[in-house]
Amino acid sequence: MKIAITSYGEDLKSKMDKSFGRAKWFILMDSGTGSFAAHSNKQNVNAAQGAGIQAAQNVVNLGAEALLSGNVGPNAFRVLSAAGVRMFIVQGDKTIEEAVNEWKEGNLQEITEATIEGHWV
Repeated sequence: MKIAITSYGEDLKSKMDKSFGRAKWFILMDSGTGSFAAHSNKQNVNAAQGAGIQAAQNVVNLGAEALLSGNVGPNAFRVLSAAGVRMFIVQGDKTIEEAVNEWKEGNLQEITEATIEGHWV
């Protein structure tokens, strides 16, 4: 399964970025092989609006089947949900590696709605 994880850096020792739409990087990992690649989200970090929607579309285009993040707003949630991407919330200050291990162990909560309000509510 391909998993997208919001990250401050480009490797598995990097800290998770708690935001989704404005995360600096997305780590895309194959949970079966452990292989991964870092994908920049630079275009959305300072976007005036629409960061969540665009980031969600990028994650879908990468072929992610699951997302690990700290929060997901309503617009991103709709895009990801419509594409069948399962979303899991990571609590606390974790590295990418720690978050993936928690996911593999079944210790992350799957969300069924946005975890924060949109910026323009």
